[in-house]
Amino acid sequence: MPRLVVVSNRVAIPDPTGKGSAGGLAVALREAFQAYQGLWFGWSGRVASQPSIEPKLVDKGNVHYALMDLTPIDRQEYYNGFANRALWPNMHYRLGLSEFSRADYAGYLRVNRSFANALSRMIRPDDLIWVHDYHLIPLAAELRALGVTNRIGYFHHIPWPAPEVFGTLPGSRELLRAIADYDLVGVQTDRDADNLRRAIVQEVGATQQGADVITLNGHQTRVKGFPIGIDVKGFQQVARRTPTHRVVKQTLASLGSRRLIIGVDRLDYSKGIPERMEAFERFLIANPDQRGHVTFLQIAPTSRSEVPEYASLSRTASETLGRINGTLGEPGWVPIHYVTSAYPRTVLASLYKIARVGLVTPMRDGMNLVAKEYVAAQNPEDPGVLILSKFAGAAQQLTDALIVNPNDKFEVAEAIRDALHMDREERIARWRRMMKTIQDYDVSWWAASFLKELTDYRGLSKARSRVPVRP
Repeated sequence: MPRLVVVSNRVAIPDPTGKGSAGGLAVALREAFQAYQGLWFGWSGRVASQPSIEPKLVDKGNVHYALMDLTPIDRQEYYNGFANRALWPNMHYRLGLSEFSRADYAGYLRVNRSFANALSRMIRPDDLIWVHDYHLIPLAAELRALGVTNRIGYFHHIPWPAPEVFGTLPGSRELLRAIADYDLVGVQTDRDADNLRRAIVQEVGATQQGADVITLNGHQTRVKGFPIGIDVKGFQQVARRTPTHRVVKQTLASLGSRRLIIGVDRLDYSKGIPERMEAFERFLIANPDQRGHVTFLQIAPTSRSEVPEYASLSRTASETLGRINGTLGEPGWVPIHYVTSAYPRTVLASLYKIARVGLVTPMRDGMNLVAKEYVAAQNPEDPGVLILSKFAGAAQQLTDALIVNPNDKFEVAEAIRDALHMDREERIARWRRMMKTIQDYDVSWWAASFLKELTDYRGLSKARSRVPVRP
């Protein structure tokens, strides 16, 4: 059995107290590590005055963790700069927010090179290497330049935009050449896969062979959709528990006979939170009989607050909230409750279960696991209704949700009305079909499918002399 080497921007070490509520990538990779001995390599999250030359090693049984510190300038250029102020907005189609800096790009390449140098000394000949997300696109190219010939896979968790969008980013051609050094590239949807294949062919002269293989400089890369799933059984078990958390009890008490609409997102401009509030406002204006009978709870933990665009978004969300509550609120009823705290999945599962409507309307999203968690948490005898943006990857799978254009506040408002009035028989039928989908394509399927494809890979892979990627 080969060893699995996972590389990601951040490394999630298990909480020694056992109380941690790991989510996202940590939950997904836990499934993969059950079948392999593992090494998880990446940034420790710490900023130090001197960069790491060798990683700090932490042994946790079947998985070893290798942690690299970054310097303040590394963090600023690689993480806050190029990754989150250039790549992230570009890949979410927010070209007006994408800010390119040569210094940031140089820092992004420098950190990837540093990671590759440290990791290459730890790799065994039969290791499977699985790299995650947009922070580390050049990593395979750096490893190949150091003579690493192992099979290397990459999974891109966020959208991959159309070639004409990605092509607006300086350095995009170099990044496309670099991503072609992976043996297998996984994305969330077939649309993302098509966008990436077309970009590599059109921009850097690769040739396409068959449905999903491209060849560049004698190296074959397979680009496919692997929609990420959730731990459905685990989430269902959590949702079935009797709610004991203070937040859930207070929510139930404050609702009374009112129906709950819920949105859960990290505070990010890709999530469309102010636009969602305005759509709910439009619903209340168009349906005055619903005032006082429905409450919208938006949970939006703050993130990347040091990035100016996120501070501006926080102000916009607060101003929108204040205007709507001030204009439409009544004594004893506040239309929108807005919370910036992060809650463990035990709390979220209970809140999803009592919510008649799950409002998941990002402006653009790779997948959006909140949509799948909302479905998994529902009472089979009386499920709620999912309203889902057509620009979320999950919309490609959960076609029985009410699919909406998040840019159209009237359309979202009408979907809220339809969801609240939908009869139980239709709600159950829609829920059953969505539930089957998320069970068939859960997180175990995702990890096993990707790794089987990488293990079975028979492409033409070889190490090549490094062509410098210059900022």
